[in-house]
Amino acid sequence: MKLFQKKADGSQDGLAINRISKKANAVLNTVFLLWALACVLPLILVVIVSFSSEQSIFENGYSFFPSEWSLDAYEFFFKLGDQLIRSYGITIFVTVVGTLFSLTITSMFAYVLSRKDYAYNRLFTLLMLFTMLFNGGIVATYMVNTQLLGLGNSIWSLILPMSLNAFYVIVLRTFYKSIPIEIIEAARIDGAGEFKTFFRIVLPLSKPGLATIGLFTTIAYWNDWFLGMLYIVDQKKYPVQTLLWSMQNSLEFMKQSSANALEYAEMAANAPTDSGRMALTVLVVLPILLAYPFFQKYFIKGLTVGGVKG
Repeated sequence: MKLFQKKADGSQDGLAINRISKKANAVLNTVFLLWALACVLPLILVVIVSFSSEQSIFENGYSFFPSEWSLDAYEFFFKLGDQLIRSYGITIFVTVVGTLFSLTITSMFAYVLSRKDYAYNRLFTLLMLFTMLFNGGIVATYMVNTQLLGLGNSIWSLILPMSLNAFYVIVLRTFYKSIPIEIIEAARIDGAGEFKTFFRIVLPLSKPGLATIGLFTTIAYWNDWFLGMLYIVDQKKYPVQTLLWSMQNSLEFMKQSSANALEYAEMAANAPTDSGRMALTVLVVLPILLAYPFFQKYFIKGLTVGGVKG
């Protein structure tokens, strides 16, 4: 295979260096196909097992072709009714509000650090990097959030502790530095202030970076169960992940949610185990899978933030 081809004038065709043979192309396509299947097949198996009966799982184990299909796992969880809907509502609220709030303060902080003319640029950069290396630990954080800030058993305890991530600040700062300074200077000449320049010029040019950070933040808020377990006492305020974690690890929750002991005994006897775990996974993952395509067009470009450009 020739990497370079000479043109009529004797120069070499630079595009030829990127060409590969058909055999190499077939091998690469096969490798990527196998890799994609390795990523997708476990998810498909989870969905199939969630629709399998407990007897089928007991007899055949986890299988792509169960001997008996069943909706028992989903029916079991949907018996919670209002509690499940309420928890989904709390999670959606926390995810939406938390993502918007996090993007707001992260983008503004990153923009300030990207400006070389800011007098305290180095100081705040060092303070930000310090938080990536050291933290006060769970006990100190819990005391500050509950005793000092009064966030105990509050929905804001699910939002504020995760609202600023130093790594995301670095990513956005790098993205802002890729914006030509001439654009910002032109806005200044036209009489735009700092806030107008930021909101009217910088943010629209930063959509790929914001979408990438927004996707990561959304996933973090949606999947978080630890803050609910740590700060929330009232089960009616549980986000869906904490609710499902509680259901999975303790039948005491079902006992408290049941109208009477007979209902509890019936639920405990019919509680799915293996298929229930998979149904929990589907209930948690499905909304994120449905939301991802809306971010996809920005996601790949955002991942190349800070890449070397030729």
